[in-house]
Amino acid sequence: MINIVKKGLEDRYIGILEVKYSNNWNIDKFDKFLNNELNKIKNSSYDRESVFRNDPYFRYFRKYKKTYPVMMQVESFILKNREFRRDNYLNCIPFLSELKSHILLGSHDVSKIEGDLILYSSNDKEVFMGMGDREAHAYPGDVTGRDDKGIILSLISGADNRTCLNDNSRHILYFIFGVPGISKEDITSVKEELVSYINVLDNDAKCEFNIF
Repeated sequence: MINIVKKGLEDRYIGILEVKYSNNWNIDKFDKFLNNELNKIKNSSYDRESVFRNDPYFRYFRKYKKTYPVMMQVESFILKNREFRRDNYLNCIPFLSELKSHILLGSHDVSKIEGDLILYSSNDKEVFMGMGDREAHAYPGDVTGRDDKGIILSLISGADNRTCLNDNSRHILYFIFGVPGISKEDITSVKEELVSYINVLDNDAKCEFNIF
């Protein structure tokens, strides 16, 4: 695993699953599996009050006057019948997990990370280039990650543009972002879920996991 250093952030756990994919993907098997899982989610009952009212992530984002994006994804898929995007299968894996677990994940291309990865609590509104070349910033007190070239992630603002996944990505870091109220067991459960999805797509993928 790449060298990862966590500074502070004692009030939360962060799980990181490092995956080295092969090029031997079973697309048909994964598509069938994905369709089956999405149909289960689509046909399940949903009520925002009961699902998200006491959710630790909902409360965490509300502190920053933000709406929890996973809640919006769930409601967009279940209530608005929005299509589940399949333009990158390696992103389908965490997106499916978010729909099922409601726990926030992130994805980064290891080959684009320079030097050590430092996870820390930002003191300022540090500006970085977010996905889609949009200007974003870290939030004071929030989880922030940086390498030798600069910020690559903010829990609130999302991933940067430089290390996000593309069609050629094969060496991936999947982040399982804990917030206060999320236990080690919650993080580990999501990891097991991710590994099971990965194995459907690529039975030759190599996975390594740590909790920080």
